[in-house]
Amino acid sequence: MLLKASDPYSLHNPSRCERRVYLRHQGEQEEPPGPYEQVLRVLGDRHEKSHLGTFPKVVDLSNAEPAEREQRTLEEVRKKAPVIYQGGLRTKARLKGMDCEIVGEPDFLIYESSNYVIRDSKMSRRVTEKDHPEIFGQLQIYGWLFEQTIGRPPLRLEIHSGTGAIVEIPYDGDKTALQILEETVSLKQLSKEPYSPVGWSKCGGCNFHNRCWPMAEKIRDVALVNGVDQGLAIGLRQQGIENIDQFLSHYNDNAASLAELKRPWGKSTQKVGSRAASILRMAKSMATGQEELIQSPDIPMHPNYVMFDLEGLPPHLDELEKIYLWGMQVFGEKPGVYRSASAGFGDAGDRQGWESFLNEAKTIFDEHENIRWVHWHHYEKTHIDKYIERFGDRDGVAARVKQNLLDLLPITQRSVALPLPSYSLKVIEKYIGFSRTQTEYGGEWSMAKYIEATESNDDTQRTALLDEIKIYNEEDLAATWAVLQWLKGKQPSSEA
Repeated sequence: MLLKASDPYSLHNPSRCERRVYLRHQGEQEEPPGPYEQVLRVLGDRHEKSHLGTFPKVVDLSNAEPAEREQRTLEEVRKKAPVIYQGGLRTKARLKGMDCEIVGEPDFLIYESSNYVIRDSKMSRRVTEKDHPEIFGQLQIYGWLFEQTIGRPPLRLEIHSGTGAIVEIPYDGDKTALQILEETVSLKQLSKEPYSPVGWSKCGGCNFHNRCWPMAEKIRDVALVNGVDQGLAIGLRQQGIENIDQFLSHYNDNAASLAELKRPWGKSTQKVGSRAASILRMAKSMATGQEELIQSPDIPMHPNYVMFDLEGLPPHLDELEKIYLWGMQVFGEKPGVYRSASAGFGDAGDRQGWESFLNEAKTIFDEHENIRWVHWHHYEKTHIDKYIERFGDRDGVAARVKQNLLDLLPITQRSVALPLPSYSLKVIEKYIGFSRTQTEYGGEWSMAKYIEATESNDDTQRTALLDEIKIYNEEDLAATWAVLQWLKGKQPSSEA
């Protein structure tokens, strides 16, 4: 069996999934990479090549065939070459009763103090084992491969992060490497496809999504029920409960019994607890395909509301978690135009975006003094706090926005049980019949467009790309307003 140092990516990226390791080993067809993944690959290659350019003398093996690359790596190590780029390492081992060949191609082998440092370039800006177990696993396998091939452990393991910082990873000998390799062998040699619960967030960025999700829907997998987390789905399956109908038949309105169920939770177990009643309600809704009004939506009644939505880069792409678009629009009796504040592309661009947002928000408050700012989930509140801390709050405008925030997601969750696997805005807007003008859209699509704009030196192209993002953001606001109106329609007529 062939094992690669990159195998931890199959297990952990974009999220942990044992099934993905098995499917790739079986050669199952995957969806082609989307625009976001393509952009990241281009940026990652550029980041790596930029680092390569900092070394005055390099032995470049990147274009060599595997056998030649491995042989040349051994020769150059013996010669104490200053830097070996894209070297090849290979060894054999018997793991889990199987003869295996393990290979790896570390980006850089750097000679220092009579030994070599292994360094890999990664786009990730916040490099921790919790956030990126795949990176840490790959480096440990590189270290073990080096020790097996060269006959001594490496001097150090390092990551050249997206910020340009060099992050050291302590090498632990064969401990982590063998643990990962043995787990990989176990998954690859399974006689049938392993079970791994689907999940809306878990599966969203996986190239097997269009394979696994329809299969889960076909068997009515209990993991589709909103509120059934990965551990609970596995715990139920251990009880022989695989689908929604079996789940409802077994617990039969007995929330107290479900609340006592202990399901896997990290390395321990945890009771389902107070979420049991809600999970059963959601399961019934999924089973019947009908929504259930739980309570009247607690929406403060106002003639006008501001819909509010942010587009931002996550910490693995920007250590500051930069917001590149602040979108807002007044809806109601006196609707307003779409307003946005865009971050600039220079060093001061982040502050420029924030200051522009404060100006736009002040204009809205001048027209509507105590208007509520409606958003979906906690992203907007979290980042207002971060930006107040980062750049301050001129005239207290951001504090006013924060005071008037109205998160529509928990209101929806408390009010209506829906026959849907997720309470994502994109899922609910389709459920209520909202339609968009763009054929491609979404958070990752938006980030890909913004990164493309950032990398472009053509002002016309930049403007066109930002305009596409603004259309997406504007339709996010319209979707939020549509859901708000739909929720208000759920109220008894005496309260409407």
